[in-house]
Amino acid sequence: MPTIALSLMTVVSAVAGLNMALPEMAVAINASSTDLTWIVDSYTVIFSGLLLLAGAIGDKYGRQRALLFGLIVFAVGAGFGYFQTDAHGLIAARMIMGLGAAFIMPSTLSVITASFPPASRGKAVGAWVGIAGGGAVLGLFGVAILLEWFDWNSFFIFNLVMALFAIVGCFQVPNSRDENGHPLDWIGGILSVLTVGGLVFGIIEGPELGWDATETIVGLAFGSVSLIAFIVIELRAKYPLLDPRLFRNRGFSAGSLSITLQFFGQFGFIFVGMQYLQFVARFTPLEAAAHLLWMPAVVLPGSRIAGHLSKKIPQKYLGSAGLLIFGYSLLHFSKLGVHFDYWYFTSGILMFGFGMALSATPATVAITSALPAEKQGVASAVNDTARELGSALGIAILGAALTDSYKASMKDATVGLPSKLAELAQHGIAFTKIDKPAMVPAQVWDKLVVDGLSAFHDGVGIALNIGGWVAIVGSILILVIAPRKVAEVN
Repeated sequence: MPTIALSLMTVVSAVAGLNMALPEMAVAINASSTDLTWIVDSYTVIFSGLLLLAGAIGDKYGRQRALLFGLIVFAVGAGFGYFQTDAHGLIAARMIMGLGAAFIMPSTLSVITASFPPASRGKAVGAWVGIAGGGAVLGLFGVAILLEWFDWNSFFIFNLVMALFAIVGCFQVPNSRDENGHPLDWIGGILSVLTVGGLVFGIIEGPELGWDATETIVGLAFGSVSLIAFIVIELRAKYPLLDPRLFRNRGFSAGSLSITLQFFGQFGFIFVGMQYLQFVARFTPLEAAAHLLWMPAVVLPGSRIAGHLSKKIPQKYLGSAGLLIFGYSLLHFSKLGVHFDYWYFTSGILMFGFGMALSATPATVAITSALPAEKQGVASAVNDTARELGSALGIAILGAALTDSYKASMKDATVGLPSKLAELAQHGIAFTKIDKPAMVPAQVWDKLVVDGLSAFHDGVGIALNIGGWVAIVGSILILVIAPRKVAEVN
């Protein structure tokens, strides 16, 4: 179990931890808001797109082997990323890490669900959910501490060291597998990557290129067509990567929807919120991370409690209540002021963590309970795909809303300014952390910085408002479609 926990925290922390380094990275490599979104989301796009195929490979060839392979690839990507100095190189490194993560994460959950007896599986899944939530905070704190003494690229060393320790422990993990040996659905795996990639490309590039730009429209259309093709092919396949008919199971579909929406909000908040704390509230990375201390203190015990409650209370009630609280916390965060209020922020973090704990465990139990033990790799991959798809879309959509709002406000704020100065301010909020250009009057520069921070603050509010309402609408859907009975663990 320690190796599984470390492996899980390795991949989760790689999503969350990078957000602490974004402000310093943006200044160091002159990255735009869109560049930053891609650097974060390139990992989750590959991660989420390949999870189903990686889970099936683990089922067929052995989950311990898939875990070891994933950790090695992840470590290579992290080592490569340390030496990159531009956005394109960083995106490539994150894609390699995403490939490794796609093999790691489904292996962690499938090893647990295949190893624990039905009576204690809900408790084990609750622990897995808690570790996943704790891994996000570990990433935030680990990177924040490194940034006190080292440069932004120390983030990759943090990832590398965690992966190397997990590789050593991986040799003690049992190598369970599906003995049926069905052929792999490679076409479905490729289409799943194209679906996520196309949709996320269109969403991220929309604010930069324009929502009516050819590239944006083509990306969204390509992703949509790939999704339709994936569904058609999976319905016809003898051994589909993911049988769409599984979603007739209301517990399975409600669990998948809930997980997607939870991580849409969670990682959208981390991406937007960490920038708010460092750019607007002017905290150092470590100070920003410290304001999240209450989250693991709520999520870890809350997830264990939810594991027990999920045996007695159906997801229909427990999960929808958790998602409702979670959504309200995002609406609460959307009203953060330009001047930081510690108690207002902390009360939001408490609601945020409590809502996550109540909603995640029953949803995960519902998904893993829908398939037999020999298919737990696919069940785990569906759970993880929902998580990472939600993360990718949350970062893309909330990041796009922030970028769109910021650019629109700064176009108005820079009217009449020299073109180079206006372009600098519109490029991204990182300009507020650089020294004043020599030829720009101090009064003009100071006003531009104030306008930039105000525009960014307004964009944060809009983005988190979207995330909150998405979660609240989702809680209503879970209440409607989830079954009234407690999920029966196989």
